[in-house]
Amino acid sequence: MKILTRILALLLLAQVVMAQEINDGNELLNRPAERTYDIILDSGYLKVGAYENFPPYSYQVDGKPRGIDIELGRRIAEEMGVEFKVHWIIPDENLGDDLRNNVWKGHYLAKQRLADVMLRVPYDKTYAYMQDSTGEYINEQVVLFGPYQQETWQIAYNPEKLDSVETVAVFQYNRIGVEIDTLPDFYLTSAFGGRMRDQVHHFTNVAEAFDAMREGEVSAVMGMRSEIDHELVKPENSEFRAAGNGFPGIGKQVWDVGMAIKHTHRQLGYALEAIIDRLVRSGEMNALFDRQNLRYSVPGYYREFLDEEAIAKAEGKQ
Repeated sequence: MKILTRILALLLLAQVVMAQEINDGNELLNRPAERTYDIILDSGYLKVGAYENFPPYSYQVDGKPRGIDIELGRRIAEEMGVEFKVHWIIPDENLGDDLRNNVWKGHYLAKQRLADVMLRVPYDKTYAYMQDSTGEYINEQVVLFGPYQQETWQIAYNPEKLDSVETVAVFQYNRIGVEIDTLPDFYLTSAFGGRMRDQVHHFTNVAEAFDAMREGEVSAVMGMRSEIDHELVKPENSEFRAAGNGFPGIGKQVWDVGMAIKHTHRQLGYALEAIIDRLVRSGEMNALFDRQNLRYSVPGYYREFLDEEAIAKAEGKQ
């Protein structure tokens, strides 16, 4: 009886091991194929990850990709001598999830390949080298590189409601629209001891906030500068103005925007970094933004070693 019990136990163990091997094999089969630099060139296309429905950065008009990140992706692919393809990214709960799902591992429900490179990623050394409680690097599977733009916060206002916006303190008494669960939302509801909280109105996105400003529901809108610029050039918003105020006490007033690749694709990273560097220094990056009616600022990364003349050239000011 003991021998029979042992045999049954061994058979059960063998079944468990076999099932695990099958699962491991299926996981390998389902894992997105690696697209190294050479494979990308041989394939004839570059798959660029861009956020879905995120104007003016990346969105669709009549089913066709549009936006500054789309145009940048096309330009990069052109420099590499390959076709541009967009990989639409649906934002998850946080940036770490987006990087995992679209750059290095892939979502367990996804049927498509990963992006070769992801755009619109904050170029932040603190985030890049963040460690967990055990000392392991959280983002060790990705490389954040190639800063191509400096972004900042901006307010647009209705001059019929406000003479000017010299300071955000005016929103203690005037209504302002923000996209819900964004830094402007948290900032305006908590700054100055929360004295502006009751004047903050929430919307799904900046475009909806501008709709509300046209209807007179709010006197101003706060968002990223490129988002605000994108709305201000629309004919229906021509009466509105961009404010020139700062944001005391905000977490980050300006930040660099760059790219991300899987950590094993360094050769691709070096090639992309060289392309971005040429576009920034030559002023072509500024031209790309200008064609989208967006203001461009050289990333802080470049401001550390470029002189004033070189920065002026990069921003099209000479």
